[in-house]
Amino acid sequence: MTFLGTRAQARPRVVIVGAPYDATSSFRSGSRHAPAAIRWASQSIETYSPVLRADLEEAGAADGGDLDLERLTPEEAVDRVADRVAGLGDTRPFLIGGEHTITLGAVRSLAARYPDLAVLQVDAHTDLRDTYEGRQVCHATVMRRILEVLRPDAVAAIGIRAGTAEEFTMADSLRWCSREPAIPAEVWSWLAGRHVYVTIDIDAIDPAEAPGTGNPEPEGVSARDLLGLVRRLGDLPVVGCDLVEVSPPYDPSGRTAVLAAVLIRECLLALGVRRPA
Repeated sequence: MTFLGTRAQARPRVVIVGAPYDATSSFRSGSRHAPAAIRWASQSIETYSPVLRADLEEAGAADGGDLDLERLTPEEAVDRVADRVAGLGDTRPFLIGGEHTITLGAVRSLAARYPDLAVLQVDAHTDLRDTYEGRQVCHATVMRRILEVLRPDAVAAIGIRAGTAEEFTMADSLRWCSREPAIPAEVWSWLAGRHVYVTIDIDAIDPAEAPGTGNPEPEGVSARDLLGLVRRLGDLPVVGCDLVEVSPPYDPSGRTAVLAAVLIRECLLALGVRRPA
């Protein structure tokens, strides 16, 4: 099953790549099932966005299927993601996780192509631990490892409301870090002047609206606010995106997968508006 409205084409603008991996999930595992669940849920929504007044069938998006990440170590999984993203060339990736660890592979690959790369992180958690449960590469350390690829001031983070005291001290060095979804005009202008990778952890959204995730955190961003942000991404030179941490075993109604599918649709449509320079 492919994501709604995508089709095979010679030169797609964006390629969806599933990354079914959750080997380091520490609380409620199951995000390896998310790519399939989100593709299935996408069949319940329309291809047309009345807000963006655009149709996914005309957005130049293709579904490239899933990576085979089964039985890989986190380091091996990151390398495989990086190789897949590098193989896309100028075509922008949209990764469907899977756990947040996969983001590291995409950022490593794109940072090699775009030296000015910035990351916009939408997340409940800082993910800035140096190690977690004996691992240096895992969902809880992904942004710390990214800061070894990029400078701290190349990262803007929103929705952040959980982490250790050490992590929040480190977060002070980021370009922007806030629990609120709003991005100041000066930070948005700064992002607009760089190539941008966007990573969306579904746990940024309040668990009342998105309960199906591995590490739910109260007092989250509303789905409405996050959709509003996603619809503005056409104003930025975005070179890649991901949506991670949907955990279908904890989403019995399917509402989290449906919301994820709508977020992906709106993001794909926004990216179809503008090609990165």
